[in-house]
Amino acid sequence: MKKISRDEIKKRGLRRCLNSFKYSVQGLTYAYKYEQSMFIHAMFTLVAFILNIFLKVSSTEWLITLLCLGVVLSIELINTAIEAVVDLVTLEIHPLAKIAKDCGSAATFVVTMLGIVICIIIYFPYFLKLFGIA
Repeated sequence: MKKISRDEIKKRGLRRCLNSFKYSVQGLTYAYKYEQSMFIHAMFTLVAFILNIFLKVSSTEWLITLLCLGVVLSIELINTAIEAVVDLVTLEIHPLAKIAKDCGSAATFVVTMLGIVICIIIYFPYFLKLFGIA
């Protein structure tokens, strides 16, 4: 079998660019279809968009919210990729496979908690004003 160099595989061009976009969409589609956590994060993303519009948050707060949401969704996709690679290598319950999956899940948990705290800090003054407390 002839070895193919990485340079040959990584050719550039419009077709390669369009295929990269297609593969990214396929990855997102898979994650939303089969990963419960991704669906939950997507629903909270929708809620955040609605809150941002309803509460008329500032441009800076919009940017911070979008950044948080993007990071959370991205880390969830990376976690999904880690889980798929571990399952590709072994379906056995192996201590190292558990560590890989648990750490990927923990990364998602950490950024999700950070995102929640940031959203609370952003939305809290708006809710106080909305309910006439401040």
